[in-house]
Amino acid sequence: MSPVFDALDPVLRRHGYQAEALLEVLAAAQQIYGHLSPSLLRHVAGLLRLPLSRVQGTASFYHLFRLSPPPRHQCLVCTGTACHVQGAGLLFKALQTTLKQPWCELGSVRCIGSCSGGPLLVVDGDIWTHQTSATALAGLRRLKP
Repeated sequence: MSPVFDALDPVLRRHGYQAEALLEVLAAAQQIYGHLSPSLLRHVAGLLRLPLSRVQGTASFYHLFRLSPPPRHQCLVCTGTACHVQGAGLLFKALQTTLKQPWCELGSVRCIGSCSGGPLLVVDGDIWTHQTSATALAGLRRLKP
């Protein structure tokens, strides 16, 4: 056992160190440590008595698992129907072509349920309403890299 990964011990104990709990253990590990580093994957493989290749294969198969640290900021464009009708698709394309910063990850989310404010961005958990490419880029440029 590595003291570096002590915070994962309760999760492993709760699942009885069973290989069948791999997905749950990986999800908890990512929540605790932010991403699934190579040393963390080796740690999980050893404690679940699984080949490292299976643990790495599982972690790399599911797109919600991160194998490297996340960027400082996350920007999600709502692409739900109301936001789409209000120009979210164009907003997303504009951000894709102009926002190429390693400190900010761009993605999309199907709907966040604040349709009257569309097009919407979710930036680091905060909802930005009535966005255009100009207002979105101006706001994102003010974030600390």
